[in-house]
Amino acid sequence: MQTVFVNPERCIGCLQCEFACAVEHSVSRDPALAVLQRPAARARVHVEAGERSGSSFPNRCRHCEPAPCLQVCPTGAIWRDAEHDLILIDEAKCIGCAMCAIVCPFDVITYHAVVGTGDRNVAVKCDGCVQRLEEGRQPACAEVCMVDALVFGEINDLLAAGRVRQTSAALNAAAAMDPLAPAIPDSITSWRTLGTEAAQVGRAGGVQ
Repeated sequence: MQTVFVNPERCIGCLQCEFACAVEHSVSRDPALAVLQRPAARARVHVEAGERSGSSFPNRCRHCEPAPCLQVCPTGAIWRDAEHDLILIDEAKCIGCAMCAIVCPFDVITYHAVVGTGDRNVAVKCDGCVQRLEEGRQPACAEVCMVDALVFGEINDLLAAGRVRQTSAALNAAAAMDPLAPAIPDSITSWRTLGTEAAQVGRAGGVQ
């Protein structure tokens, strides 16, 4: 399954993902014209303050399975796109009751007027850039993120890469705390390399 994976420790709070998201969901899809659109084009990813001072976190819909928002929607405005496994909203059916926002565990649903609804506020959230996916492109937020805080790909591959990155960071931190610690022998390094290569071969051959 392909998805956008969040690496919060890499986010620098530049807001490029928010801007790209808003432009992608504007009528013109042009950065110069999108800012003039009325009602305003809205970002569906939200960069929020992190747990530590100076840190930030790009929050977006997880397209849950099962999805609480879909389960409670009284009008059927929220539905799942089976092809891309995305939770989408039909603004024409939304009555703005806020039931979906109440049950969302990640607080990713907001309410705004969008093109086609006049002054009526409706539920707005990440749609996974489904139109871009149909064109063989990646979501706008992941495309513009230069620090890999948002990356798009197969979920298992992204998780594996994250584990390797976290392990490396932990080992480097331990080494920095103990500069007299012996260097890792070449033989162990070779075994680690062999294990990585074997895992890659296994994935290529369909072995999980």
